This record gives sequence, structure tokens and C-alpha cells, in this order.
Amino acid sequence: MGRRNITVIGGGIAGLVASIAAAETGASVIVHEAHGMLGGRARSTAGDFVANHGPHAIYTDGPMWAWLKDRRLTPKVARPRLTGLRFRVDGRSRGTPPATFVRALALLRRRAPHDVDLRTWAASRAGDEVAATLSSACGVFCFDHDPGRLSAAFAIERARRAFRVPPSARFPVGGWTSLVDLLAGRARELGVQIALNSPVDRLPAPPVIIATDLRAARRLLGDDSPHWTGTRTMLLDVGLVFDRRDPTIVSDLDEAGWAERFSAQDRSLAPTGHSLLQVHLGARRDEGLDAALVRIERLLDETVAGWREREVWRRRQLVTDSSGALDLPGMTWHDRPTIDRGDGTFLAGDMVAAPGLLGEVAWASAIEAAALAVGSDGPGAQGWANDAAPSTVKARSSR
Repeated sequence: MGRRNITVIGGGIAGLVASIAAAETGASVIVHEAHGMLGGRARSTAGDFVANHGPHAIYTDGPMWAWLKDRRLTPKVARPRLTGLRFRVDGRSRGTPPATFVRALALLRRRAPHDVDLRTWAASRAGDEVAATLSSACGVFCFDHDPGRLSAAFAIERARRAFRVPPSARFPVGGWTSLVDLLAGRARELGVQIALNSPVDRLPAPPVIIATDLRAARRLLGDDSPHWTGTRTMLLDVGLVFDRRDPTIVSDLDEAGWAERFSAQDRSLAPTGHSLLQVHLGARRDEGLDAALVRIERLLDETVAGWREREVWRRRQLVTDSSGALDLPGMTWHDRPTIDRGDGTFLAGDMVAAPGLLGEVAWASAIEAAALAVGSDGPGAQGWANDAAPSTVKARSSR
């Protein structure tokens, strides 16, 4: 067999990882990115305040970090600061967690079923109040207005890692653009051609890896079947005049929101004398931008004193299906749209059949797609048995 020519559509994290993994086998790879810069949702804003468009944390206890480390692609990172942690409970800010939160954390030691929703499962073991608290706490990683509706197994598996002490979460210094730059540099070193401002309207000759969102993938495939549950999320980023009394983290146990002052651990994100605060809150069904903004600003009113008078910059967004796959009761990652679409075409991204926490799904699916595209029979093409590492179980969905 001669050298394989592989086309990757999309220059985000999934597309760049797939291009590297394929090129490392000796394949000839070209990446088509429709925009003028790489990164997709891993881009960061330019200007005085550097806010991420999508992912914030990368987890050092996961396989993505190990893969990056093996290739010396780990960016400089900052550790989360837990001093200044606050909780929003009954419309008030408090510095200590309520008893229901402590009891909720105890449930993370239990094995949760995938066919029961989180709220029902937690209530059956610790009562309705603990179930409500646990559901709201899970908003940090699911970005949904009602995390209690999700599969208990899905939520608990991710909560174990998200609430680990000491935290395994790390934040790329300077925003996720720093990681994108490292990945792009490695891809180019391997001979990958990267074409910017290069939209693709129809599938080229296989093998092809489609590393886009599912909407664009459906259009390219001419197949309306690849769908999965996502969510609508209100995002508010604000630049504030610095006040040392501001919390570093707010866990919203009333409405499943989350606020974090990212400049507390990475001063490069805000000008001297200022702070960058990024907040997310799941949007309710049919809730518009303005209505969601009222709720997210109320969260700040109740937890960050005097923020309105100190605001000097802001960015607000209401995004749909931009924060990763959510598994409902009775579903697991195996049931998501399959990576192998047949005829030498493969999907990669954070809404397809791969395990992991947040950005790890895009990474894992990219590794699998690349292995399949080059015809590898190595570990990357064998699937995973759980959410932690490669193993020998194939994804089983026909979607």
C-alpha cells in the first residue's frame, strides 16, 4: 500500500489532533479550515481581555494530557485557585458549602446507573434536597439548565473528576490559543498542509475526516441522521476593575450556573488593575438572550459586590450545541453518532461516539478517526471500554 492521502475538514482541536495522529503514521494530510484562523471553539479573543470561546480547562488525569505530554505539546498552564470559593444558595453568597453539598459529594463514591436520571437516582439515596444540590453543582461541566435530567452515570462519572481535590484541571496560560498554536506547529513539522479560508462544500475523495460540528457534518454527508443531545447556554464574560474581595469561583447551587475569575490564576488574561470574570448558565427551553442575561446578571448581583459599577468590557453569547454531548437516561457515549460513517469517511468532534470529559471527547474521536483513516489496527482504532482510556470495545451505534 502506498502513502495514504487524507483530507481533514475543520481546523479545531479535533481536526488538528486527527491531522497529527494521521501524519505520524506517514500519511499525507491536508487540513481545510473555513475561517482565517485555526482553533474553532478553542480560539481566544484578541485584545486587552483574553476570553476563551469554548473550552477552559484541560485535565491532567486524562488521556488527552498524556498524549500531549508524550509529544511535548503541553502548554504552560495555571492551576485553579480555590481560595475565594463561594456558593450561591437561596439567592445569597456564602463562603462555606451547605450540608447538602457535602452529602452530595459523598454520592460520587457510588456507582450510578445509566438508565436513570441524576435527580431521581440521587433523591432515592439522599433525598430531594441533596439531589437538587448535586444537580445544580453539575452545571459546571454540562452547561445545561437542568443537569438533573441527565443520565446519572454520565453526570457522576464527570463529577468525580470535576470535583476532585486537589483539582486535576489546568488552564492554558494566555487562553486555549496557546494550545492551538502548539498543535498547529506540530502538524506543520510533520508535513501537514493547512489551508485557511478554505471552506469545503462537498466531500473530496476518501479517506476524509470531518472534524466540524454535526450541523456542518450532516450537510457534507448528505445525511440528516447524525444528531445528539446538546444544550443552550448563556455565556457572559466581563472585564472588571480589580477588587480583592471578588470571589475566584462561584458555584451556583440555585440555578446550575458557574462563574470563575480566570485572571486570578492567569494575569495575562486582563490588563493590570483589572479582572476577567467568565460566567455560564444553562438557558431554559425557548428562553431568549435577553431573558437569560437577566438571570445571569442576577447571579453576579448576588455574589460579586459592585460588579456593575466596575465593568469596563463585556461579551455575551447564547450558544446552542456548542458545549459537548449530553447523555440522557438510557444512553451512553456508545450510542452517539458513530465515527466510521462508511466509504472512507469519519467523524471527529465533541458530539460523537467517544468518551471523556469536555474537550477530551474531541481528542478521543480524532485519535480514533485518524487510526481508521490510515487503516491502523493499533490501539487507536479499537475503541474504549470506559471514559478513561483506550481498550477493546467498539462504539455500537448505527447513527
